[in-house]
Amino acid sequence: MIPNSGNLTPDELRRAVAAGEIDTVIVAFTDVQGRLVGKRISARLFLEDAMEHGSECCNYLLAVDVELNTVDGYALTSWESGYGDMAMIPDLGTLRLAPWLPGTALVIADLTTAADHAPIAVSPRQILRRQVERLAERDLVPFVGTELEFIVFEDDFRSAWRKGYRDLTPGSDYNVDYALHASTRMEPLLRDIRNSMDGAGMYCEGVKGECNLGQQEIAFRYAHAITTCDNHSIYKSGSKEIADAHGKSLTFMAKFNEREGNSCHVHTSLRSAAGAPVFADADAPDGMSPLFRSFVAGQLAAMREFTLLFAPNINSYKRYVDGSFAPTAVAWGHDNRTCALRVVGRGHAMRVENRVPGGDVNQYLAVAGMLAAGLDGIERGLALGEPLAGNAYDSDIARVPTTLREAADLFERSELARRAFGDEVVEHYVHAARIEVAAFDAAVTDWERVRGFERL
Repeated sequence: MIPNSGNLTPDELRRAVAAGEIDTVIVAFTDVQGRLVGKRISARLFLEDAMEHGSECCNYLLAVDVELNTVDGYALTSWESGYGDMAMIPDLGTLRLAPWLPGTALVIADLTTAADHAPIAVSPRQILRRQVERLAERDLVPFVGTELEFIVFEDDFRSAWRKGYRDLTPGSDYNVDYALHASTRMEPLLRDIRNSMDGAGMYCEGVKGECNLGQQEIAFRYAHAITTCDNHSIYKSGSKEIADAHGKSLTFMAKFNEREGNSCHVHTSLRSAAGAPVFADADAPDGMSPLFRSFVAGQLAAMREFTLLFAPNINSYKRYVDGSFAPTAVAWGHDNRTCALRVVGRGHAMRVENRVPGGDVNQYLAVAGMLAAGLDGIERGLALGEPLAGNAYDSDIARVPTTLREAADLFERSELARRAFGDEVVEHYVHAARIEVAAFDAAVTDWERVRGFERL
């Protein structure tokens, strides 16, 4: 029998396959753009071969643009090198049901070279794993929660495509932030997403309406950093598939229109290897331990250099509008939602919320950046300045970058990024950003046509 939890052991998978309950296993990983990609394998072949030895995929999957076009200039892969294979090695600790897909299980894979199974350094999951390992050297364990927002539309995905994503009907007609009545219209879809993710082994906390029309946020219980990021990928991909089955669509774009954007606030805390809450100090006036203060100081110090990891697309930077609940000032504060970093909680719940990422973020890269920056603050014993009280939008504090071009330049020049991630990673993701900038610079937009067709 399939277990109620949704998580599967290899033996449970074997029994479910033998009973005819599962016939397909999806082997997947998260690509540069933060999308879940991979292949469907017959359950029998997975048990006989892929579960132990992995499965192959082309290495261009970490070197394509949003439209899956192969792009020159990456060290990892090229026409000259023949676009060879990578191996997808299943992490069997992530094996689970995918309840929204009949007869299907899913497993997250680590990417390695096909020949000798060496880790692929630029893989988002590997980038995060390296920072987790660096923390482990100090007997520290990271716990993370992501709050991912999206906008629901009554139009199905294919209809939305045919309309050029114009004149879509949102799931509500007005601001439904915390409102129950209008959100209830979307509840059949939202409930299906929540229950499906619980059925895939996650811990769904609940759902709330947000400010934009049709905007919602489904929250999940915090977990180990890698587990949370794995779950984030599955939830983001699965919720689109569930919306499709309901004849609706949804978007995680950072800024779909001129109203409020989709955020992805990321909560981070550290514990000792024994489980002690190292961010908390009951004797400190603000409850913050010296380690926590240095961790937050490190994040502030690296914020501008690492914004590329939090805001990876052209559209990401449209979110940063004063008075929009998206941060513009590189500041920290106690329970202050106008700041880039918001410190909340006490004891085990003492944590820092990074409000810079949007719904389009690659969560592995964002969390890796937060951990690397915080660890740098700890290693250097950085002192944390006074919290900002009041409205950070009106402050004279340094601002987050305002364009992808600026963020890419800052990341490329960052000595910390090169120390923490390595030149290979830095060059890979700077190149990805440059590709997006070039594509945008070459595009002729609706905005230009409306303003210039007749009147210029």
